[in-house]
Amino acid sequence: MSTQANFVLRGRNPDVLTCIANLSNDEVFTPPEFANKMLDLVANTWAANNKGVDIWTNPSVSFLDPFTKSGVFLREITSRLSKGLEKRIPDLQERVDHILTKQVFGIGITHLTSLLARRSVYCSKHANGPHSIASKFTNDAGNIWFQRMEHRWAKGKCTYCGASQQALDLGERRETHAYAFTHTDNIQARMAELFGGDMQFDVIIGNPPYQLDDGGHGASAAPIYQLFVENALKLDPRYAVFVTPSRWMAGGKGLDKYRARMLADKRMRAIVDYPKLYEGFPGVKIRGGISYFLWDRDHNGPCGVQTIWDGKPTGPVVSRYLDAFDVLVRRNEAVPILEKIRAKKEPTLEARVSSQKPFGLRTFFHGKPDPKSLKNPVRLFGSQRVSWVNRSEIPTNEHWIDKWKVLMTRVQGTSAAVETKFLSKPIIAEPGTACTESYLVAGIFDTESEAMNYASYLSTRFARFLVSLRKSTQDAPKNVYAFIPDLPLDKPWTDEMLYRRYGLTREEINFIESQVAEHSMDLFDEAPSDDIDDE
Repeated sequence: MSTQANFVLRGRNPDVLTCIANLSNDEVFTPPEFANKMLDLVANTWAANNKGVDIWTNPSVSFLDPFTKSGVFLREITSRLSKGLEKRIPDLQERVDHILTKQVFGIGITHLTSLLARRSVYCSKHANGPHSIASKFTNDAGNIWFQRMEHRWAKGKCTYCGASQQALDLGERRETHAYAFTHTDNIQARMAELFGGDMQFDVIIGNPPYQLDDGGHGASAAPIYQLFVENALKLDPRYAVFVTPSRWMAGGKGLDKYRARMLADKRMRAIVDYPKLYEGFPGVKIRGGISYFLWDRDHNGPCGVQTIWDGKPTGPVVSRYLDAFDVLVRRNEAVPILEKIRAKKEPTLEARVSSQKPFGLRTFFHGKPDPKSLKNPVRLFGSQRVSWVNRSEIPTNEHWIDKWKVLMTRVQGTSAAVETKFLSKPIIAEPGTACTESYLVAGIFDTESEAMNYASYLSTRFARFLVSLRKSTQDAPKNVYAFIPDLPLDKPWTDEMLYRRYGLTREEINFIESQVAEHSMDLFDEAPSDDIDDE
């Protein structure tokens, strides 16, 4: 066994976990290099809190990955502990048995991934098998637990995770995606049920499932990673370290309460953010990027925030309180700019911009190709086309029809790894017009000149930069306008005028212009354009 364990626990080349394919929308595997960055953060924080002591030399520290998939976190933890405990427990077999039976625990999210994780950690899908590097287990699972769980259905939805009964109640032969860590009323009791006794973990770490694998798609799928984070924190570990999509920072379906709790929690000690598409997890398309954070039970203060771009930090770690704004402003360089703007205490454009379906018409609604047969025709801006409808067909806000309007597409973005426009070109809609929910009515005006000035304002880099601070996906609802000051529209605004108004430095101006591209010379759209990218 000595030779076998020594081979298993030293660096592997090649490493199969660097090239394994993701199984589904919720099973996004963590590359080993990325997992080790998260473990480095744990080790550095432990050392800072314990007078420089190395966590990997401590034989009593326990680790849990409550949603293990490839087993990469548990494998790398085992490898580090094996090296760190060499002096404390010189015998290799004794050391490996101690680590695997007393320190390293996991919960598989599916039957397949539990087998994969056991193979990664124990070198055998059977923890007590002849090829396992552990010799003290008396069961197949070891400390990597998995059993099929069931949803609790009520009115067609799971009361724990919100999954669709129609989509996932498919019989015993199909995977339920009812995860043990979230499908419980008492997470402490669940841990005792799984591992025995009153379990208290020092470090909970991992990469939770991101969304319900029940037919949802892209940004429209319901996120579930917050459910795993919330239950992990209920276990009160010393540290909780998770990698998740970054959408929670400024948006995300059903994440408002989660975001508010996370931003207000002074135990958040560090966030490392990867906003560029594909950078954190190469080949995996996660709109808004990914990030990992470290929650420290004994910390009570600001959080260190760092952005990674093209593999390098964009600047030093900046410690700041995350709840300074209602969303997490991801780039440290943007915070002083926003503070200068907010210091003027001006109203913002969120109050001007309409909600979804400004005229009560769905995206797929289309009128007639021409107004000839209509008694009281209204020109309708819709998805990819302009059509005509009778005024009587407009369900809501009929009084807006006779105003000048500035329309903005509800969805803006491309398939590129870096977004640089953030808003589409404004459409100036004259009186006698309406739109479907493909657009928001960004403003309503009595005169054409006001509408023109407003459209030019929304086209500035300054305004679109402020949108970028709240926009994490292609979706651009009214709340992305909530940082833009509502200024007088008696003149057209330019970036130079706005930079002077708010006293921005050359460095701050350069940062804005490095993030936001200019719109082309044809400033305003006159007809619908295709800004929608298939997620």
